Amino acid sequence: MATKKIVVLISGGGTNLQAIIDKLHKQPLGELETEIFAVISNKPDVYGLQRANEADIKQVVVASKGITVREEYDALLSTEINKHQPDLIVLAGFMRILSTEFVNNYLGKMINIHPSLLPKYPGINTHQRAIDAADDVHGATVHFVTPELDSGPTVLQAKVPLYSNDSSNDLRERVLTQEHLIYPLVAQWFLAGRLTMQGNQAILDGKVLPENGYAAD
Repeated sequence: MATKKIVVLISGGGTNLQAIIDKLHKQPLGELETEIFAVISNKPDVYGLQRANEADIKQVVVASKGITVREEYDALLSTEINKHQPDLIVLAGFMRILSTEFVNNYLGKMINIHPSLLPKYPGINTHQRAIDAADDVHGATVHFVTPELDSGPTVLQAKVPLYSNDSSNDLRERVLTQEHLIYPLVAQWFLAGRLTMQGNQAILDGKVLPENGYAAD
């Protein structure tokens, strides 16, 4: 059985990593099998590495502390990724802005999940920003990674209600529940050959997805 190889990049606890492990590590996908070949963290001693260890997945630390030139770090990261020749690179809470050269090297085979309904609230502190704006809906977006931060083609979004008494942590937990459902699904679509990026568009089953992704309102 042919194997589709995944590399996951993390910086922290790895709850989305766990969702990917549960759904995709050494799992059948039609006539294929999917496997996470390595989990790479830019920080040592994060819980996500323990999750990888418990699943018998190779753990690698490519430490970013003390490296001030982004391209220098990204070159180290590329060297490690290329050892595994992955079919898909999954960013699961990887808290670094990647250089244009790095992103272009893996363009069309790297996905990210962002805790907002992009294009709303790129960057950080998305939950508090949604609360401060008195939004009534919030959510998460899975998208292809392009050089512009949080701006690649959207594949899938999940929406959650935002209540007047929500704290940012309340909202975070509600969004995370949806993240853990939609992120493995998008990865499965990609690995099964159903999802591609062409130009600056996401294509699913031969059809161009709208700006806010599959099955969005």
